[in-house]
Amino acid sequence: MKTFASVLAVSAVAMTASSAALAQDKGTIGISMPEQTTLRWISDGAELKAALEEKGYTVDLQYAGDDIPNQLAQIENMLTTGVDALVIAALDGTTLSAVLQQAGESEVEVFAYDRLIRDTGNVDYYTTFDNFQVGVLQANSILKGLGYPGKPGPFNIELFGGSPDDNNAFFFYDGAMSVFQPLIDKGDLVVKSGQTGMQTVGTLRWDGATAQSRMDNLLSSAYSDGTRVDAVLAPNDGLARGIISSLRGVGYGSSDLAWPIISGQDAEAPSVKAIVAGEQYSTVYKDTRELARVTADLVETVVSGDTPEGLDTTTYDNGVKVVPSILLTPYEVDKTNYQELLIDSGYIKAEDVQ
Repeated sequence: MKTFASVLAVSAVAMTASSAALAQDKGTIGISMPEQTTLRWISDGAELKAALEEKGYTVDLQYAGDDIPNQLAQIENMLTTGVDALVIAALDGTTLSAVLQQAGESEVEVFAYDRLIRDTGNVDYYTTFDNFQVGVLQANSILKGLGYPGKPGPFNIELFGGSPDDNNAFFFYDGAMSVFQPLIDKGDLVVKSGQTGMQTVGTLRWDGATAQSRMDNLLSSAYSDGTRVDAVLAPNDGLARGIISSLRGVGYGSSDLAWPIISGQDAEAPSVKAIVAGEQYSTVYKDTRELARVTADLVETVVSGDTPEGLDTTTYDNGVKVVPSILLTPYEVDKTNYQELLIDSGYIKAEDVQ
C-alpha cells in the first residue's frame, strides 16, 4: 500500500508538473515599454506581464530606457528570438515602420499599447483610453477649479502639451482646446504669454524638467508685471510636478499667492499627494490594471485564432490605415473623490498620499 501510495504521489506530481508545463506552452509575448522613470510605465509593464503569465504565456518584458534606437534593437531581438505577438508602447510612434515590416513578414501580430504607432500597415490592434476625452476632463476640471462661470474672469491661463512624438499628446491637447478655445475667443480665458499650439507648447519626451524650465521662462517674461497665473493646463502628472516646482520658486503656494488651478493625468501617487495638499487641483485616472487586462484578453483572442468583437474601427487612423481599437474610459480625480476612486479601489495606498 505504501508503495502504491508512493507511485500515486509521484504520478500526481508528474501530472501537476506536466499541466504547469502545458499551461506555460501557449507561446511567447514580447512587451516593449518606453522607460522606467515614469511610475505609470513601471505599473503598466508589471500589470500586463502578470495578466499574460496568468493566461499561460511566456513574457519577454523590456524597457527601452527612453532611447529610440534601444527600443528598435529590443524589438528586433524579440523578433529574432521568436515571439508570437508584440505589445509595444512606442517612444516615438513614427520610427517603427522598418522593424514592424519584419513583424509583418513573420506574421507576428502587433498591438500598440496606449500610444498609437503611426505610418505603418503592420500594426494590427490598439488598446488605449479615450484620449480626446482626457483633454476634455482636464479642461472642465480647470474651469471647475476656477469657479467658472460663476466667477466670469478673465483668468490668466498657460498651456502645456505632451511630447510631439506621442500621438496621444495631440488628442489630449485638442480635447482641452475644444473646451478652452471658445472661452479664449470670448476673453474669459487669457493666454498671457500668447503661446498656443502643440508646435509651441509641446514638451519633448514628457520631461518634467523641461516643463519646469519653460514655466520659469513664462513667469519671467509674461508675469513680471505682478499679474498672477490663475491656471495651468498640464497634460500629465510628471509635467504638473515640474510646473509646481517652478511656481513654488517664485512664491506661489504662500498666503499671498495662492496656487493656480493645475491639471494632470495618470493619478501618480506623488501628484495625488499634491492634490491632497492643495498644490495640484486634479488629475485624470486611467486604470492601467484594466488596460492590461483588456490587452491581455485581446492578445489571447487573436493569438488563439479567434476574431475579436466590438472594436472601434473609426477613431484612430495612423496615416496608413484605421487601426481597430479598444477605448477605455478615463475619470477626473480631485480632492473630493480620490479616496473612492484610487484608495478604495486599491490603485494606490493611503500611506503613499499622506
